[in-house]
Amino acid sequence: MLDKNGIAKRIAKEVQDGYYVNLGIGIPTLVANYIPEGINVVLQSENGLLGMGPFPYEGEEDADFINAGKQTITTLPGSVIFDSAMSFGMIRARKINLTILGAMEVSENGDIANWKIPGKMVKGMGGAMDLVASADNIIVAMQHTNRAGESKLLPECTLPLTGIRCVKKIVTELAVLEVAKEGGFRLLERAPGVSIETIKKATAGKLIIDGDIPEMEI
Repeated sequence: MLDKNGIAKRIAKEVQDGYYVNLGIGIPTLVANYIPEGINVVLQSENGLLGMGPFPYEGEEDADFINAGKQTITTLPGSVIFDSAMSFGMIRARKINLTILGAMEVSENGDIANWKIPGKMVKGMGGAMDLVASADNIIVAMQHTNRAGESKLLPECTLPLTGIRCVKKIVTELAVLEVAKEGGFRLLERAPGVSIETIKKATAGKLIIDGDIPEMEI
């Protein structure tokens, strides 16, 4: 199985040269540390930054530079800082090529729930609402099951939805899957050492397996 950094490292392989990429809160923020050498991408933070770098080393943090998850970050040469209105203007105008989000649940139709657990206090849906409504390419980074061992890849989401039919691909500690056009999770890759049977048991939604499934290359 992969740890959180392993999930982020695998997702970083999806980033293409010239992309503008938005990283959501949680595991997605780790992707900034694993952008492959020779790939020129611009990371956007929805609180108003274009050109986000990797996390700073301990002792080199600057509290004035944070991402949307309030984590301290670094900036790269040529980075730009601006207000939130301009940031969301970029998102709503579909200027972002790839959006990477965390999730609590994903349905086999590509619905995503990532903002609210009933009974828990929340401040609001946040920027994820705009991201899922405007992005054409959404990858979800998350654990395959919750703390109780229950699948987070479901026939239908049980939590309040953030977006409908918007997720294209999911990377978990067990597998890489894509949401099939006809519905269902198509298994593309297995995490190193993980069997197809393990993935089947951890997936409540429809799992599509076509031929031999290769192991991930991290």
